[in-house]
Amino acid sequence: MHASTSGTESRVTLSRNGAGGFNRSWIMLGCAWLLGFAMYAPMLCIPPMAHIIKKEMGVSHAAVGFLFCVPVTVVVLLATPAGFFADRLGTQKAVLIGSVVMAFGSLMRVTSTSFASLLLFTSIYGIGFSIIFPNLPKLVGSWFPREKVGLATGVYATGITTAGAVALAVTLPLVFPLTHTIQGTFFFWSMPAVLAAILWWAVAKDPPLSSRVRSDPQRATHNSSPSYSLWKDKNMWLIALLLFFNDVHFYTWSGWSPALFMDKGASPELAALIASFRGWVGLPMIFLMPWASYRVGLRKPFLWGSGIALALAAWAALYIPVPMGWPLMALIGIATSGTFSMILALPLELLPSESAGTASGIVLSIGYLGSFLGPWVAGLIADATGNFDLALLMLLGTGLMWAASGFILPESGLRATQQR
Repeated sequence: MHASTSGTESRVTLSRNGAGGFNRSWIMLGCAWLLGFAMYAPMLCIPPMAHIIKKEMGVSHAAVGFLFCVPVTVVVLLATPAGFFADRLGTQKAVLIGSVVMAFGSLMRVTSTSFASLLLFTSIYGIGFSIIFPNLPKLVGSWFPREKVGLATGVYATGITTAGAVALAVTLPLVFPLTHTIQGTFFFWSMPAVLAAILWWAVAKDPPLSSRVRSDPQRATHNSSPSYSLWKDKNMWLIALLLFFNDVHFYTWSGWSPALFMDKGASPELAALIASFRGWVGLPMIFLMPWASYRVGLRKPFLWGSGIALALAAWAALYIPVPMGWPLMALIGIATSGTFSMILALPLELLPSESAGTASGIVLSIGYLGSFLGPWVAGLIADATGNFDLALLMLLGTGLMWAASGFILPESGLRATQQR
């Protein structure tokens, strides 16, 4: 099996290189990186301004938490049909439509004069976000051979992490003072979305048909069985659970860590800076952890180990003072960002290739429930109790459930593949 797989991979790689596909694949990966940045920067500029939005628009913690996670809430509703849509229309056309809608919605937030209008335009931005997202893993799987999918996913996912780190770090001290308005800040962070839409329209293409042939015989056998159903595949549900728990942690920490550190006595500027440290540490880890996983040929220890680390981080956050927020955010950045790209690559390793868009859409729809529920429930807890202690206990529990899911998931690393 191993020799046969290598031969197929060589033919796929040669066909790409022979037609200039190798260079084109990295151009497409660069476009995916910019799309990842453009998707997340307009969303992650909200947490540093949460206290300003609350004051100017007269809304609660829970309302701001809901606003923050609206784009990923729309993912829950639209990722599955968006993936199905792209499987039939083609990735290039689907992502072009999504990028235009995303840029339009993000720009229209500049005109919002009430919380209701801000929510409406953020939802439109979220629709474009939702069309794009399930197609990024599919794009990587189409342009790169199986052994490079995890690394390529890590590369484009650094765009997502960079967006979070930059938006959290510079929105309050640098961007907001330029206009002294929420709307002006939204305009600034809409520019990457506009640029991404223009670049995608100018250079993006679907891969040659020969480059879409998958090189994993085990995955091909899934589709050869007439009784196979994606919805009955337990691996898909385990992957979705891993993404769910990852998103609960990523979005709850992203949305409320500035408020948590302010409760502990930090200034708004210092709290936002400490919160952004998660993104800066996570930036290299989103590439380095998949690289380390591929080097050792194992996925599972990185997955369940990160769940345990996040459970410990949530417990520690109950007691630590502000200065210890720096190592806390570093640990959270390593665990959430390092595993994010690995989880996104799992459908390409464990699920049928012909349903890549649909499978990624289902996983994202289920997984991104966590991105909505985490920040929203944490905001409700803060409104009801006046602190985030119970929210941290919630994160402790989800960290342990993350670890359990990682234990159960089949190993998809090269070492396990060679043994089979």
